Amino acid sequence: MSYQENYLKWKNESSLIKPLKNELIELTESEIEDAFYKELEFGTAGARGLMGVGTNRLNVYTVKKIVLGYAKYIKKQAKKTNYKIAISYDNRNNSREFAYTSARVLAQEGIETYITKELRPTPFLSYMVRHFHCDGGIMITASHNPKQYNGFKAYDKHGAQLVPELADKLTNEVNKITDYFHIQEKDSSEYIHEVTNDLDSAYLAKVKEIQLNPTLDKPLKFVYSPLHGTGATLIPSLLVSLGYKVYPVSEEMTPDGNFTYTTSSNPEEFDAYNGSLKLAKKIDADMIMVTDPDADRLGIIVKHNENYQILNGNQTASLELFYILEQLSLQKKLPKDGVVYMSNVTTPLMKDIAKLYHIKVHEVLTGFKFIGDAIEKGDAPYIFGAEESYGSLISPFVRDKDAVQAVLLLAEMATYYQQQDRSLFQVLLDIYSKVGAYAEKTISQTYEGVNGINRISEIMAYYRKNALTLSNEEVIRVEDNLTQLATEDNHQVKIDLPKANVIKFIYQSGNIAILRPSGTEPKLKIYLYIKGKNVEEANQKLGRIEKEILQKVKEI
Repeated sequence: MSYQENYLKWKNESSLIKPLKNELIELTESEIEDAFYKELEFGTAGARGLMGVGTNRLNVYTVKKIVLGYAKYIKKQAKKTNYKIAISYDNRNNSREFAYTSARVLAQEGIETYITKELRPTPFLSYMVRHFHCDGGIMITASHNPKQYNGFKAYDKHGAQLVPELADKLTNEVNKITDYFHIQEKDSSEYIHEVTNDLDSAYLAKVKEIQLNPTLDKPLKFVYSPLHGTGATLIPSLLVSLGYKVYPVSEEMTPDGNFTYTTSSNPEEFDAYNGSLKLAKKIDADMIMVTDPDADRLGIIVKHNENYQILNGNQTASLELFYILEQLSLQKKLPKDGVVYMSNVTTPLMKDIAKLYHIKVHEVLTGFKFIGDAIEKGDAPYIFGAEESYGSLISPFVRDKDAVQAVLLLAEMATYYQQQDRSLFQVLLDIYSKVGAYAEKTISQTYEGVNGINRISEIMAYYRKNALTLSNEEVIRVEDNLTQLATEDNHQVKIDLPKANVIKFIYQSGNIAILRPSGTEPKLKIYLYIKGKNVEEANQKLGRIEKEILQKVKEI
């Protein structure tokens, strides 16, 4: 069906709610095309999109269609007669409505749900799935996306997001549903169970078990912001209960789908720290911690030599890994057969650190669902898991990245190293002195709309045929996850990873460039890992290479 036909079908639907009907009338031709040219798709983190009217938007009708498909999918996967699903949601506009709509659609299908009465973090949803022995879970969130977005994360019975094989089965069920407007709901206390705050204590008790040095004196000052999101419900009280001095950014503590007091909802962007940095300077704080709206990712700024130094997701994950390995080794608790998990676009520094302690690294595709899946299938002791986009998991009692755990570990780390007169940034420099310095950057090139998708495809196709050559750099290996082949010395070998639209270029110098279309946004992501003798040299190389690559991409 063409986008015009889809548009007319919605326009002529008598049951379409008035706000969406009004919005429909105001759409321009290009907006109509973008809103109706396709169905919402599942990417690296579920279905995510702009809120509004249309088949390519998040609204009550597209949510109901996805949920009904999810119900059909669960019944086929679980193959039993009684089913249970956990549901939670973040602070975004419509999140609560979408969550309770989901519960009512599932109730109509005879599926019990456990739904939080208030917003809660994504890792808490993963915990709920496991705690209540559910067949799956639903988290209504768009993570770090701008305020116009919302999303639907689907989970399996282990509390991990669906891997592609399962997401495809879910998509097949969703696509079988052609009628958006007559999906039935049932508001039934027999099927819909609201989860009280009592479960918070059980989850936080498990979080507290990650502490490696729980008896430290705690003199440091920590500024914290949830960016109007779910972290406010658990994180400050957790830290205070353990004796940490926490200074919340008060205006950003209130749940707010309009993100009134934040310039950005993404800890990867410096603007997300504006309010926190202002407070930190006022009280002379030692560290700033900011979680994204669904509190699965954490960004930090540390005080070093009287200046505030922001750390990227790769640096933070590397520091977490180093601390865990160092402390387990000192305490003689490090399992020699243990495994560290990382995505294939995460910094090679993690491999260098693991090598220092003779620990195996298991590399997976981008998306924490692949780490969750690998944990479930593996039998070696779990040590740590992380990906470059500010997400990590310390203890696998949940199966998604968990910023609540990360906040606690980072607070402990900063406190521990402060007793040695070392900031976390100094610890990072000390690691570099052992293995070499890295400068990392993720470049996100946005290409909006239908033409944007074609543009990204064009760029990826070009570099599938032509190596990404750089001045004074020799390409020695190309890894193409779509063909599952690596080319080196004119020979091809199989890559032991599932298919994915990712191309990695490895250079003689040890530098790495990776191209990958985002699975959740209309962006081409370019990951750069540049190595130098020291930070200054690495950063200089990074600046030169970034400029050259952007020019080359522009010219395609």
